[in-house]
Amino acid sequence: MSRVQRFAVLFTLAAAAGLALPHPAQAWWRGGAGFGFYPFAPLPYAYYPPPPVYYAPPPVYYAPPPVYAPPAYAPAGPAQSCYAGQYVCPLEQPVPRGTYCSCPSNNAGRVTGQSG
Repeated sequence: MSRVQRFAVLFTLAAAAGLALPHPAQAWWRGGAGFGFYPFAPLPYAYYPPPPVYYAPPPVYYAPPPVYAPPAYAPAGPAQSCYAGQYVCPLEQPVPRGTYCSCPSNNAGRVTGQSG
């Protein structure tokens, strides 16, 4: 072993022995004042009442909306008008409601529609 290695080993052992020896504790006083009693805080529910009991609403079940049929009207007799898109014209003779008819248009020709 060289001289430097022996010195390093000896230094390491001396440092370990110095740390292993007992030494007095060094406490630090950081200031403050005491009043002779320990401040005691009771549990939080001593100050506030417990929360109210919550009742959950009943479960919601999906129900499709009711299907309403249009009211059944009595037939009002034969139709006297023809409804053809944006054109409405009187019929030359009464026909049953819902049958096909035609009205003259502003351009040339006729436009088909339904009597009503």
